[in-house]
Amino acid sequence: MKRLITSCLVLAIMLGLCCFGGAFASAEETYEYEEIFADWNDGAPALGALIEYVEAVTDKKSPDYIPPADRIAVFDMDGTLCAELCPTYLEYYLLAWRILKDPTYTPDAEMLEFGRMLRDHAIDKSYPDGMDLLHARHAAGAYAGMTLKEFADFVNRCLLRSADGFEGMTWALSFYLPMIEVVEYLQDNDFKVYICSGTDRFICRTFTEGVLDIPYENIIGMDVELEATGQNGEDGLQYVFKAGDDIVRTDRLLIKNLKMNKVRQIVQEIGHKPVLSFGNSSGDVSMHMYTINNNPYRSAAFMLVADDDVRDYGNPEKTAPLKEKWAENGFHVISMRDDFRTIYGDNVIKTGVFHWAEDLAENREAAPAPAPAESAAEPETSEGVQYVLYLGTNDKDTNRPVFTQAEAQEKLKDILIRHFGGYTIQDALGGWVGDDKLYQEYTLVIYLSDTTEEAVHAAADEMLETFQQSSVLIQANPTRTEFYAGK
Repeated sequence: MKRLITSCLVLAIMLGLCCFGGAFASAEETYEYEEIFADWNDGAPALGALIEYVEAVTDKKSPDYIPPADRIAVFDMDGTLCAELCPTYLEYYLLAWRILKDPTYTPDAEMLEFGRMLRDHAIDKSYPDGMDLLHARHAAGAYAGMTLKEFADFVNRCLLRSADGFEGMTWALSFYLPMIEVVEYLQDNDFKVYICSGTDRFICRTFTEGVLDIPYENIIGMDVELEATGQNGEDGLQYVFKAGDDIVRTDRLLIKNLKMNKVRQIVQEIGHKPVLSFGNSSGDVSMHMYTINNNPYRSAAFMLVADDDVRDYGNPEKTAPLKEKWAENGFHVISMRDDFRTIYGDNVIKTGVFHWAEDLAENREAAPAPAPAESAAEPETSEGVQYVLYLGTNDKDTNRPVFTQAEAQEKLKDILIRHFGGYTIQDALGGWVGDDKLYQEYTLVIYLSDTTEEAVHAAADEMLETFQQSSVLIQANPTRTEFYAGK
């Protein structure tokens, strides 16, 4: 089935979109489009911009023509393609269920405490700082030892449950129907569509299967290390996969795929610069900026805002300044309230009632700590504080590196050896967005134990002067140290 869109309507849509350039057709002409945008409101500016863009870059006579091999579109998942407000991310719900309800899993005391925190703070979003990484590390541990099939089966069982806060929708069906139409429209025009999500790669694969026609190899997400069932942590260069082996998840986190990490993964896994980018939050800004800046082809970025508080749990007051911010960055803004005729389907109803806490209520105890072997010698242990320092290496005034990376390491070692008996240094890449610009710097992470706050501050004073920094980030974490010498 097809519908006609008059050029007058299209011209109205295109007013103010001069960044795309190019003349449009006369008022007498009409344009025929496939009826794939039935879930969008007529006149949605972002949709008009997308249609005009696709028409231009797929026309061989157009100066904006892009060969099919380079038509690459990247999509965030949660909040861009599917719900993230019932009442929180799908991956958070899955982990809370694993920890608090899954009869096949017995969490230790730390994991159980985290699961309860996840449950108790989801509705009011009062998670602690650094929740992204906290969740990723606990998720790695909670699913460790599961084969990929066992993990997919677990995810599918959870997806069959009703999406909280709605009537007539399961988690498996919590996709934004208008955005499914966008994906299909791009694929019909020979775009290769990738998902680049902060959610676990294997959750994304299972969740989208049967809904979006995106192959597994086009799905990028958070990753943990995988190994053979018989490998038991042995180095992959030494272990040989055996006939009876399967692949299992480990508790070793590789990457939380947010912010600059999305750009890194796109470069490593796709190998081509996208020309279209779709997201919904600050975690997608780096991906957008990478797409639309210094691109050899005409490119565009679209930011979806959750401003519908009637059919969904969006916040119009909170998203109003975001719309302005995203537009100033050069992104096209998609309004769920104004642009979507329907979000999840006409039979899905927002109830305004969450059963989150009662559904995740648990009556379980943590797994007991393993008893030491009778023949094991008593290990030497101590309670204390571990200090973690994050030292940038760009000058605070010029934002240029003060030293080469090798020089920076040597300068830091010289400071640490004069203040402490031992230390550990790790390389890192720090990044942040300020003044609508992406900043990055080589960062050194220092781990210190068996020391005092005074000694740490004394060393930090030297770091500030030597590396011309305005501050050094210091974290003090309670820790239990054990010098293990074997059984």
